[in-house]
Amino acid sequence: MTGEFSTGWLSLREAADAAARATDLIDLLPAGGPLVVRDLGCGTGSMARWLAPRLSGPQRWILQDRDPALLAYAAAHVPPAAADGATVTVETVEADVTGLTAADLDGVSLVTCSALLDLFTADEVRALAGVCVEAGVPALFTLSVVGEVHLDPPHPLDAEVAAAFNEHQRRETGGRWLLGPEAVGAAAEAFATAGATVTTRPSPWRLGPEQAALTAEWLRGWVAAAAEQRPDLHTEDYLAARLAAAAAGDLRVTVGHQDLLAQKD
Repeated sequence: MTGEFSTGWLSLREAADAAARATDLIDLLPAGGPLVVRDLGCGTGSMARWLAPRLSGPQRWILQDRDPALLAYAAAHVPPAAADGATVTVETVEADVTGLTAADLDGVSLVTCSALLDLFTADEVRALAGVCVEAGVPALFTLSVVGEVHLDPPHPLDAEVAAAFNEHQRRETGGRWLLGPEAVGAAAEAFATAGATVTTRPSPWRLGPEQAALTAEWLRGWVAAAAEQRPDLHTEDYLAARLAAAAAGDLRVTVGHQDLLAQKD
């Protein structure tokens, strides 16, 4: 799986990610004992910084990514402590998340990932679910896109740009057909088939004037992907208008995501 993220983009979105994740899923996690958490596609380590202070007891985080620069950043920005003040430590693993095996989860208490499932194929999701269930390890996967975007005020091109972006999310790349907005549904089905109980929650971004910088960067990426998929849309004027509205504080955007918790009974 190829990386599509930068430290700058991941840092810019971290606060919005933290505000969006479904905190009630944490209450469903098994409690007690020292925890070992394997974070797939960890990026800058934002999942650990969000979740570790919400869990009690000593924690060891295994941060896995194929980008050594992101791993170095994540290792240098460790969460200070658990909810009860217990120690949080990290180690890094440079590896492709699609190659995870049950042996990799030996001794692991929880598998996590954030904003990652849409980059998997259907076969890769089924394999990941099978590995987690075989190892008996709960999985908490957050902020997977679901193909729902709402912009206020509306624009005549919104629907076409959104549809083109979703098509781009489902694209073929390197011989792999990505799941895009179907990822959560595919993961839920795969985990259930493997014998796990699945719980999902909405976790939308809600971006307003206070998130103008993030909104602008998201717009550029969103429209660029749509234009790559549908060059006939001629999105230059659309993007300029949307960026101007965001800069003026006149644009509000809701980007749909879902969080998923799967654990064997």
